[in-house]
Amino acid sequence: MLDFFTIFSKGGIVLWCFQGTGVTESFTGPVNALIRSVILQERSGNNSYTHDALSLKYKLDNEFELVFVVGFQKILTLSYVDKFIDDVQLHFRDRYKNELEQKGARTLLSSCFAFEDDFKMLLCEAEESSKARGPTSMRSFNASLKSQKTVKSMIETKGGDKGKEQGGKKNKNAKKEAPAAEPVKGEQAKAPASAQKTVENGNQGLTQEEIIQKKREEFIRKRMWAPAEKPSKSPKPAKEKTKGKEKRVWTLGGSSTKELDYSQRNGNGAHATGDHVLDAQADPGMQLSSMKGDLLAVDYESSEDEEEDAVERVVVADTSKQIPKKGTFGGMFGMLKGLVGSKSLSQEDMEPVLDKMRDHLIAKNVAAEIASQLCDSVAKKLEGKVMGTFTTVASTVKGALQDSLVQILQPKRRVDILRDVLEAQSQRRPFVITFCGVNGVGKSTNLAKISFWLIENGFTVLIAACDTFRAGAVEQLRTHQRRLNSLHPPQDDGGRPVVQLYEKGYGKDAAGIAMEAIAYARNQAFDVVLVDTAGRMQDNTPLMTALAKLIAVNMPDLVLFVGEALVGNEAVDQLVKFNQALADHSMSDKPRLIDGIVLTKFDTIDDKVGAAISMTYITGQPIVFVGTGQTYNDLRSLNARAVVGALMKA
Repeated sequence: MLDFFTIFSKGGIVLWCFQGTGVTESFTGPVNALIRSVILQERSGNNSYTHDALSLKYKLDNEFELVFVVGFQKILTLSYVDKFIDDVQLHFRDRYKNELEQKGARTLLSSCFAFEDDFKMLLCEAEESSKARGPTSMRSFNASLKSQKTVKSMIETKGGDKGKEQGGKKNKNAKKEAPAAEPVKGEQAKAPASAQKTVENGNQGLTQEEIIQKKREEFIRKRMWAPAEKPSKSPKPAKEKTKGKEKRVWTLGGSSTKELDYSQRNGNGAHATGDHVLDAQADPGMQLSSMKGDLLAVDYESSEDEEEDAVERVVVADTSKQIPKKGTFGGMFGMLKGLVGSKSLSQEDMEPVLDKMRDHLIAKNVAAEIASQLCDSVAKKLEGKVMGTFTTVASTVKGALQDSLVQILQPKRRVDILRDVLEAQSQRRPFVITFCGVNGVGKSTNLAKISFWLIENGFTVLIAACDTFRAGAVEQLRTHQRRLNSLHPPQDDGGRPVVQLYEKGYGKDAAGIAMEAIAYARNQAFDVVLVDTAGRMQDNTPLMTALAKLIAVNMPDLVLFVGEALVGNEAVDQLVKFNQALADHSMSDKPRLIDGIVLTKFDTIDDKVGAAISMTYITGQPIVFVGTGQTYNDLRSLNARAVVGALMKA
């Protein structure tokens, strides 16, 4: 039933393994895929993983730094696997506890772990227990309650209901005819009644005279402490007049709209031809700094003290409730006991802290499902781990969560577009980047920013206008082309503009326009082709099919999903459905999915940067560019530690 079972350390040393009969393929491939995709990427919230036709279950032993992995065919439903892997972990720990406590690579390599007999015994017990819990056989007729009924009890009689009614009346009459208890005379009869009244009034144990005396004293007390005349109400202060809305002062806005008219300028000033081309040298607003080389990283000002205070504020409510106050000595002893690492962490210890952390992540725009998976992953990573000296549960969980977030945001593969463009140049072909995303997220604007960055690094760019659906999309790209050419005059490149626009108007096939643009760029020796596509919602099936066709036909070097940093749970739905559409409508066995993410409007969210976590966690792809403003210079690369610092700040 099982294909393999292996036990190895987190350092990569295989301590023991089992391979089922008839299994010819090695288990190293699936296990290595599990390590790369789940364990190293901090995605251990769910303890299952699928690799080709195999389903893998794993369990982490954080105390001894061990990993237990079992693999079986995906089509099988084995209900005993979870309990079986727990039993194997406990037996292996108990049997080789002395060797594991030394935790040395040389010790583990020299030790002999003969665990095959115990493993087979546990496997037989697990399989037998699963058979015992199978569906029970149907009972026979003689064992059922129906067989005990007689024929007489099944016959209905007309007077059956009347007989029941008469029987009921007889029972009532019999109750009435029952002799009543003899009444108790004198003071004995009054005593129970008075006792009952005193109980009802809440004066149990008092006699009637004591109750009267008590009420009299309460009455006198109320008269003695009766309030005097109510003071007159203080006059309400007069309401201050609310100030009107102050006029906004626009910086660099000018005093007249005449300054915005460029049609009459000539000579040394910024002139405009029939195409309204602006001269960057005369317009101070267009004087942009150089962007040669790699992009600057997103910077977020947050100190370590602020992060510590944030975490303490997040968990202070729960920690204050958990510490009992039993005198000075008890309080000091309890505080020292909580600080000094004397026990291993359990799920119950981390539960209140993780709940607060989960709510904190959701408040920072992390999708609810992603926040729960992150907290579950941290819990499994820390469960059974011994706390360090003078460390609290809150600080331990916070450190583990920060490490997990940084690991998620760091790219799994090299992302160096400049190097890739140079490599494509050596092959005498253009480097093609396709932009896709939903409506209104800033695809065309950030395409222009990336064009400016590429031009600054000495590359020529061809923009393919494949948004043939939205009115004004081609004109928007033409405006960006003119502004970029004005910033880099054609004289610098032998007379040919550094940016050109390839467009065929509206209502045409986007995939065909992209194919023609790539062929034109190859003939004219352009370095980069940027393909702009129409914005589309993830539920629009015709447009998603057209996008999948464009990518499958042209096979771009890079497919970038443009998403805004303002979204929360919607980011998960968008990315999942975009990837699913590209996979469903692909023409090859290995479909082309999203390769990277462009995160826009990052300057509008302050410290609510959770969308970056949600998008990266869902796709497993890196955030390549970050848009931080409305000028061509406002393009950054992602700084994982700065984003995590902003995320953990309260």
